[in-house]
Amino acid sequence: MGIMYLDEDAANFKEWASGPFFVSVRGRMRQESRNLQKLLGPVITAMGYELVGIEYLPRPRNALLRIYIDKEGGVDLDDCQRVSYQVSGVLDVEDPIPGRYTLEISSPGLDRPLFTAEHFARFAGCRVKVRLNVPLEGRRNFTGVLQGVKAGNVVLDDDGREICLPLDRVEQARLVPDV
Repeated sequence: MGIMYLDEDAANFKEWASGPFFVSVRGRMRQESRNLQKLLGPVITAMGYELVGIEYLPRPRNALLRIYIDKEGGVDLDDCQRVSYQVSGVLDVEDPIPGRYTLEISSPGLDRPLFTAEHFARFAGCRVKVRLNVPLEGRRNFTGVLQGVKAGNVVLDDDGREICLPLDRVEQARLVPDV
């Protein structure tokens, strides 16, 4: 049972990611999501919903702002409409996103996205798919049973092999629904 750490490829990551395009776009997307989380989180929470996470995808003509919400018993279309109405008002007044964008309010669904260390801890024991922003031993995509978070790493069990993936290098993670 071996343990892999992304740090083995840290030198390759620094060399590969040294271009300004990669750094500025990735950093801007994460910073925008954090800023939007601070702005919209209190509004959504005050309405009785959990703000699961925000995905901001800038595009040349029309960016996409996707907000995942949840509540006890699940979310329906009426919930999404209520949150959309309130969030739209805040976005119109504060105007944090330059240019045109599409606002999408969604439930997390069966393939729930995982955004935070708390999410990874909460869903320990579930099967997940994780995509990294840089390869680990030639791979960016991993699937396994989530063991939780340990020392800043997402820990997966991949058929008896423990894999440690640094949380700050996770690009996307989702539950794999039992079908």
